[in-house]
Amino acid sequence: MQSYTIGQAARLLGVSPDTARRWADAGKVATHRDDSGRRLIDGRDLAAFSIEVGQAGAGEEDAPYTSVRNAFPGIVTAVTLGDVAAQVEIQAGPHRLVSLLTREAVEELGLEVGMQATARVKSTNVHIDRT
Repeated sequence: MQSYTIGQAARLLGVSPDTARRWADAGKVATHRDDSGRRLIDGRDLAAFSIEVGQAGAGEEDAPYTSVRNAFPGIVTAVTLGDVAAQVEIQAGPHRLVSLLTREAVEELGLEVGMQATARVKSTNVHIDRT
């Protein structure tokens, strides 16, 4: 089973290494030490904890009612407007998401570079690569 360092776990969870360290110190996720003394998190433990972290934010009162389960909160990094279509880029932790939508939708949402936004992804085709 693969194990992850605190830094790797932080990147996967979309938090700072300090936050991941605090969670480990508080016993929210189990760690063990390797031969060189680094704290590691077992892959199965990290997977279970990531579900808990994701569900903790799912109960927010201002969350929209939606069937889309893949939400990526982030910051708008680019908006390109055409005559009819538009392209919006969002940086959500380590993920860059690009969406093509209508110019009208971008204007109605008031999307601008620097503002917070959430990219929601729903697809019948999801490809998974082993890394």
